[in-house]
Amino acid sequence: MSAEILEKRKLDLSDAQKKMIKSGWSKSAVDDTIVEKIYYDSDGVKVSGYVAYPKDFSKKFPSVIWCRGGLGELGVIDEFNAQGIFGTIASWGYAVFATQYRGNDGGEGTDEFGGKDVDDVLNLLSLANEIPNADENNWGIEGWSRGGMMTYLALMRTDIFKAAITIGGVADLRCDKKKSKFVSKLVERTYGKITEEHYRELCESRSVINKAEQINTKTPLLIIHGTSDDRVPVSDSLELTQRLLKFKSNVSLVLLENGTHFLRNHKKELNWLRKNWFDKYLKGENNGA
Repeated sequence: MSAEILEKRKLDLSDAQKKMIKSGWSKSAVDDTIVEKIYYDSDGVKVSGYVAYPKDFSKKFPSVIWCRGGLGELGVIDEFNAQGIFGTIASWGYAVFATQYRGNDGGEGTDEFGGKDVDDVLNLLSLANEIPNADENNWGIEGWSRGGMMTYLALMRTDIFKAAITIGGVADLRCDKKKSKFVSKLVERTYGKITEEHYRELCESRSVINKAEQINTKTPLLIIHGTSDDRVPVSDSLELTQRLLKFKSNVSLVLLENGTHFLRNHKKELNWLRKNWFDKYLKGENNGA
């Protein structure tokens, strides 16, 4: 795999938007970080994404890959949210690399929901040497919803990550066309009309619940899920954790009571959990996480 940044520019946000981000996320997410929109080459495909990093260039900061949720344009991160989401993580002292997945946000190719687009995640590793204060040898990864599935799939292919976090992560696609109309639609959208056998093959290759033994057990994994998630069943995280523990994985499960899919009612607690997990394993700081 190979990758390089083809285009890079700072975000174009108004003063009013910056003020809203400071109020909704933090002042530091705007004032102390640089967030840039990028297009990068991912195995010959032009893919859209973002990089974010502290304004401090006196040292190297651990690097984190961030995996978005959704399918296609649904779930694409706009510039306003990019400053808030990635600026926040950068303000914690991390260089952030995020992909929109191929075929989205002006990128080339087709979003395969866990197919070749997993390469778009892993190819971000090659971009760290283009960011002056990013440590290219110290990596974490985080994924939300579909991005949780992408994180699990990435952990099946490499042991480079020293810390991983999933939030409301998809682990079981329930590969039955009658039971999972969503999966059926996304497969048809990506691959067209296919046989039942091919459908099940594609679906099961992305359903990590039945291949937990292939997820790298060396990477400390924090699984977070809201108990009131109505989009991704909390059973995905419960059952995956149980299976991972059979292989003596370094895995922790946190269930947030009455938490919805986006966990907006647990924002402070969620940020504390995420920051402390990365600090513990990427910086060697144990703050009680």
